[in-house]
Amino acid sequence: MNDSDTGQVGSSEISPKSRLVAVLLCFLLGVFGAHRFYVGKIGTGILMLVTFGGFGIWALIDLIFVIVGSFRDKEGRLVFRWTEPGSM
Repeated sequence: MNDSDTGQVGSSEISPKSRLVAVLLCFLLGVFGAHRFYVGKIGTGILMLVTFGGFGIWALIDLIFVIVGSFRDKEGRLVFRWTEPGSM
């Protein structure tokens, strides 16, 4: 849950997906929607695939969202952690 008094995000709202993997996929294969497939957003991933990431603009916007930690997975959880839980 989001604590509006402190501005902190609860652990139940944090995705188990890695932000590092999402950044790399978005940077390298963003125009193909690879980062969206990674977080489970299959529909928008296909849409990015056929439009080449909105001619690159959509992919660039997603890259900025992933880098600053505002990108969300299929369930609406923030892709915030740089590594997947238990990977280190």
